[in-house]
Amino acid sequence: MKIKKMFGREILDSRGWPTIECNILLENGTIVKASVPSGASVGKYEALELRDNDPKRYLGKGVLKAISNIEKTIARKFENTEPDFIKADKILLELDGTENKSKLGANAILSVSMAICRAQSLSLNVPLYELVGKTFKTEEFMIPKVMFNVLNGGVHADNNLSFQEFMIMPSEQKSFAKHLEMVVMVYNVLKKNLHDSGFFVGVGDEGGFAPNLGSDKDSGERKALDFLIKAVKDAGFVPGKDIVFCLDVAASEFYDNNEKMYLLANKKLNSNQMIKLYEELVASYPIYSIEDGLDQQDWDGWKNMTESLGSKVQLVGDDIFVTNKSRIGKGIGFGVANASLIKPNQIGTVTETLESIKICQDNSYKTVISHRSGETNDDFISDLVVGTAAGQFKAGAPVRGERVAKYNRLLEIESMLKK
Repeated sequence: MKIKKMFGREILDSRGWPTIECNILLENGTIVKASVPSGASVGKYEALELRDNDPKRYLGKGVLKAISNIEKTIARKFENTEPDFIKADKILLELDGTENKSKLGANAILSVSMAICRAQSLSLNVPLYELVGKTFKTEEFMIPKVMFNVLNGGVHADNNLSFQEFMIMPSEQKSFAKHLEMVVMVYNVLKKNLHDSGFFVGVGDEGGFAPNLGSDKDSGERKALDFLIKAVKDAGFVPGKDIVFCLDVAASEFYDNNEKMYLLANKKLNSNQMIKLYEELVASYPIYSIEDGLDQQDWDGWKNMTESLGSKVQLVGDDIFVTNKSRIGKGIGFGVANASLIKPNQIGTVTETLESIKICQDNSYKTVISHRSGETNDDFISDLVVGTAAGQFKAGAPVRGERVAKYNRLLEIESMLKK
């Protein structure tokens, strides 16, 4: 079933900023769509998200240039051809020709890559996760364990918490449907507890609550974890047994590059002091995973942190790796982290995303497939995590349409696999 036409559309993401939706019209009249997210906490080494920089439109954040690249440069390469995302990604990389996708824009390239992959699965009449799995040579599909963001801080919230995400993850071997039920219960108990304690219960970019828990003297991170402990218990579960905690610190966002210090409330901490803080938190709370505990360029600090904590908790590299197999390979060789976050829009094509997952799995590094803070309703990553048997997933809180879309797709896939 050939591609008849390809075109782009400027749509809004969950933060109200423009992003790209690629549309493919197949010869049978079916239209296949794929849209790309956008991050707020952006790693220095991510592939380039092309924006118009025209202050008269969307304060410079329009994406008409990227859409023009789809329609004037990319589309002609694929119209009247059979959808094949592996071949397509090679062509896309050749068309762009830059290391960071700066010519065509990673947002333009990824939207096409995802749309062609989705069109190919439709043409073959197989679920998307099955096509991904066949390409990836997955032996057995796996519904992931999920980290649900229930408290927001950092650049994802207008509050005084420095850590970006406080997540809960059901740890017992149960169905995803049951895990989702558990988290929804904890989420709503947490809301009540925050409200009853006089705190704001509005939400941040990813649907987690965003109260001001800190003060001038206290960063508030321990208070946030205390609220999680109470919510889990009040919902009828056992912290550390039924549910564990996961942190996305996003330390690069509060790292002062001039002073080489991390700024937490009124404190200035060096790498060793940050590691000491994590050691104390891990000893006091049922923490399973810490993401981006140190700055993206602090390789020596990361190595020390891995030596200190790598046998106790999962240490996830996001900004330091940016879903780039070369940077992940460097980390493996240097003994940095023991897991990698995987975000397709950090690298720009589905194929490169699969390669990054593969290098992790081949070297016993765990993987966490992730959304972005500025999301769309596209649920591609839900099929990606199942198709690659990546094992772990995060898409925000169990609220807001752009987050729930991913979780509802996991429910659907779980039901399909049971049948």
